Amino acid sequence: MVFWSFPPTSKQLKLTIFGIAAGVTLITAGAYLSFSNIVPQQVRAKARKDYIKARLKQLVED
Repeated sequence: MVFWSFPPTSKQLKLTIFGIAAGVTLITAGAYLSFSNIVPQQVRAKARKDYIKARLKQLVED
């Protein structure tokens, strides 16, 4: 627990609340963008995996 020698001013409280709100907003936006881009990334990863498997199978059969 933190004990202050003096209480924060109203300006400091406003800036603190604004900073926390801005941080929460950025984290929320990042999480949304991350989850909205999962499906295309999974499709690309599966296509890469399938290509590598097919290529290795072709090399082993030759």
